[in-house]
Amino acid sequence: MSQSMQIIESKDDLIKPFEDGEKNHKDFKIGTEHEKFAFFIKNNKPVPFEGKNGIESLLLSLKKFGWESILEDKRTIGLKRSKKIGGGTITLEPAGQIELSGAPLSNLHETFDELSEHKQQVDEIGSQLGIGFLGAGLTPDWSLKEMPVIPKKRYKIMRDYMPRRGNLGHNMMFRSSTIQVNLDYSSESDMVKKFRVSMALQPIATAIFSNSPFIDGGLNGFKSYRSEIWTDTDPDRTGFLPFVLESSMGYEQYIDYALNVPMYFVYRDGEYIDVAGKSFNTFLEGNLNEVKGKPTYLDWENHLTTIFPEVRLKSFLEMRGADGGIFQNVCSLSAFWVGLLYDEISLNIANDLIKDWDLETLYSLRFNAAKYGLDAKINGIDILNLSRKVLEISREGLKRRNILNDNSNSEDIYLKPLDNFLKNGKSPSDELIEKFLNNWDKKVVNMYKEYTF
Repeated sequence: MSQSMQIIESKDDLIKPFEDGEKNHKDFKIGTEHEKFAFFIKNNKPVPFEGKNGIESLLLSLKKFGWESILEDKRTIGLKRSKKIGGGTITLEPAGQIELSGAPLSNLHETFDELSEHKQQVDEIGSQLGIGFLGAGLTPDWSLKEMPVIPKKRYKIMRDYMPRRGNLGHNMMFRSSTIQVNLDYSSESDMVKKFRVSMALQPIATAIFSNSPFIDGGLNGFKSYRSEIWTDTDPDRTGFLPFVLESSMGYEQYIDYALNVPMYFVYRDGEYIDVAGKSFNTFLEGNLNEVKGKPTYLDWENHLTTIFPEVRLKSFLEMRGADGGIFQNVCSLSAFWVGLLYDEISLNIANDLIKDWDLETLYSLRFNAAKYGLDAKINGIDILNLSRKVLEISREGLKRRNILNDNSNSEDIYLKPLDNFLKNGKSPSDELIEKFLNNWDKKVVNMYKEYTF
């Protein structure tokens, strides 16, 4: 029996996936994920799942590059490929946002090559089907009613449950997209330090990568409305985690938190069983009425993927604060966090920078980063100046890694887009707002021409 199907007998067993994630520093990997919206080039409208030019057809056409179908009810709802030809998966978010979950890679040059290959593949198939790809944190003008619905049963459970916990959950599911990076830790103490630093600095990433100033064809009043949407999605599973700042923080504290986050589903025999609102604790005690017996490790892993804080712990740490964006921004986010967290000197400097911040400061940073982006100033903190300082810490970390590509360039070359943002004090959202007001005659449709992935 594989470990994933082994029965979890008690709370003590839940620590194993986190401990199994510990790696020697030399074995640290980088996993980059990004989402993008598919649209028909002829009319800038969302692409449905079905049809000869639909999302499923796009996925099936990508199989020519060695990808294999991930099936649900005999429909192709994702792709995977062998490690021998690159690994990774292509999956679909609830409205058909196309997500590349990259393979665990050793350095940022490999990340860039992976993204370049992916872009080449989707551009080739997209051009054949009349499909373009928009790099943005939020759909600029598509209404909720016109968003496609992907036939994944887990999403139906989420869709039905979301309105019980917040007002903007459907906007999160159907109209938002993000860039994320997954990074390793070497021990419990290393995880704690990286969790604290990355959680505290997540608003900086939100401000720098803010790219969602539009909704329903006009300005929404935020630089990152995607980030704001998360504040009214589901308070049980989103936002900052106060216990991360406490001296007792460790695997057990995260387990206690996760046990009390309501579940969405349990997967059994190819079916998703709706247990929305029930706690994993109840399941662990063997008292879940909908499912006989106790959970497996796969149940625990599935549950951890339905928790959405700004930083998420699985067998790695996942950075979740950035809006979706164009091709160049994807590798830049990975570079930003790798430089901060994978060099011990940079990690210690960053830790010293944030060690005296309290929870009130973090909440203020998060709101103001979403609302004002790089223009935010709170409690003596100027986010633009702080962002410049943090970027330099990251840059020096990447230089110390001293991993060169064939042209003898260090990994810090992938920070160049951020250099431009911070030199001018303008995030992608600032640029979009400026064009909307001065160049586009207040018509967001121009975004589909200038901001393709």
